Amino acid sequence: MDRVREYLGSSSHELETPVFEHRAGEEPSFFEAFILKGIRVEEIRPGFISCSFRVPSRLTDASGNLSAGAIADLVDEVGGAVIYTHGHPMKVSVDMSITYLSQAKAHDELEISSTVLGHKGGYSGTRVELRNRATGELVAEGRHSLFGKLKSKI
Repeated sequence: MDRVREYLGSSSHELETPVFEHRAGEEPSFFEAFILKGIRVEEIRPGFISCSFRVPSRLTDASGNLSAGAIADLVDEVGGAVIYTHGHPMKVSVDMSITYLSQAKAHDELEISSTVLGHKGGYSGTRVELRNRATGELVAEGRHSLFGKLKSKI
C-alpha cells in the first residue's frame, strides 16, 4: 500500500510549469494543448483527417515509449475533430476502445488518420489509426463513439 501511495504521491509527477485557470468553452484546456502541441494536419476531406505527429519526450513513459494515456487522448482529440468535417457540432465522447499493437518511441514520426464510420441520431462513430511513418507499423487503433444534441426541428 505504501508503494502505491509513494508512486501516486511522488513529487516527480508534479509539473514544473505553472498551470493557469482554464476558461471552459473559451479556450483549449491545458491538457488538450499539452497533448496536441506539434500535431500537423496534412489532409482534410469530408469524413477523413490525416495528421503527422513527432512523438515528444514529454508524452513518453518511464521506458521512453509513447504512453498509453497519450495515445488514448490522441484518439479522443483526433476522433472528435473528424466529426466537424461533416458539419456536425461538438460532441462528447461516450465510449472509446483502443487496441495497442506496438510501441512508438520519442522522436518517432507518426501518421494519425481518423475516419467517420457513421452517424445515427445524435451518435457518431469514428476510427483512428496511429502508424509509425517510417515503418508503416500500426501502433494503435481506436474506435470512438460520440454523442451530441440533435438540431431542433421546431
